[in-house]
Amino acid sequence: MVRAVYERNAGTFCPNPAAAGFLYALGAYGSWGLLPVYWKQLTSVPVLEILAHRVVWSLVFTAFLLTVWSGWREVHAALSSRRNLVTLLATSLLIATNWLLFIWAVTHGEVLASSLGYFLNPLVNVVLGVLFLGERLRPLQVASIALAGIGVVPMAVSAGGLPWISLALALSFGLYGLLRKVAPMAPLVSLTIETALLSPVAVFYLAWREVRGGSALWGGDAHTALLLFFAGIVTAVPLLWFASAAERLRLSTLGFFQYLAPSGHFLLAVLAYGEAFGLAHGVAFGCIWGALAVYSMDALRAQRAQHSVELARGTAS
Repeated sequence: MVRAVYERNAGTFCPNPAAAGFLYALGAYGSWGLLPVYWKQLTSVPVLEILAHRVVWSLVFTAFLLTVWSGWREVHAALSSRRNLVTLLATSLLIATNWLLFIWAVTHGEVLASSLGYFLNPLVNVVLGVLFLGERLRPLQVASIALAGIGVVPMAVSAGGLPWISLALALSFGLYGLLRKVAPMAPLVSLTIETALLSPVAVFYLAWREVRGGSALWGGDAHTALLLFFAGIVTAVPLLWFASAAERLRLSTLGFFQYLAPSGHFLLAVLAYGEAFGLAHGVAFGCIWGALAVYSMDALRAQRAQHSVELARGTAS
């Protein structure tokens, strides 16, 4: 019901499915690419408080949408399965970890690290698929992962240790995506349940901050309060756009958009925020961009081969 209502309303402005999918994908990944600009304005607020507000206001906004679109039956259906509930509990912890790391990176001048993490994510997904889903690596996939691994070395040498923020961002989001495959459901439904599971802790923390007189929502300026209030909207809306794009575009087409967000982070870090970009960064990003080019080429070839097989089967039948 949620997906049907959303798709019906969303399709009215652009009757061409491919064009609409392109616009939705551009909106989703473009928004994620510009998200550092939003969190950067909240550097005076503790990271845990920003996260708590993001959780609570995301729940409020998604619950409102579910009420408008009569989607609570889907929530009930999702929660009726113990396996789904356990999976959603795990995904809620993973997405909270990912959000926390990303907000910390942005507010502590590490936007470049977040960019590296999300560039690594597609390659981490390949590794997770091999480890947990029994998927077999193709030669070009092995080459892309090896090249990305080489790219991490100069960063580790330069920093005196592994780029933990980047690796943790990539791994937490990769594991989140892996578990979401186990319990597939509409993004709006899953986000509602995940934030509902996290909200008791978030509300308790915000109440504790208020009692101690350190709440940024009531003790800060109006601009900060509005940014915290709208944290739910900037979280949920791009996710809905992504879901709508996924309904309209081929997976290979959608896959190329995933590089838009970390590219946005990269440009903001270097051009807008003046973060240091030395030789080690250049070598690391060069290797990872090369790895992604190899990965994308392999994915495109694999899809074309699969398409040819399907056409041959259709002709034979």
